[in-house]
Amino acid sequence: MKLPARFAPVLFGALLSAIMVALVSAFVLLSNRGLEPGFLALWLRNCATTWPVAFVAVTLVAPVVRRVVGRLTVPA
Repeated sequence: MKLPARFAPVLFGALLSAIMVALVSAFVLLSNRGLEPGFLALWLRNCATTWPVAFVAVTLVAPVVRRVVGRLTVPA
């Protein structure tokens, strides 16, 4: 199943934020608590609670960042 192209920015934000939340939360948990019993459940709970914040942030900030990058670079 493919989504219409008009949903690309939302899909991009969803995937990027999910990947970043998963990686960063795993790193922070491992750094602070180590690989302890219940790590997976705690990691999944942290991902579920922080992903909505990251998704909104990425979705709102990405267009601004693209414009800034466009102003700071020259075409090839």
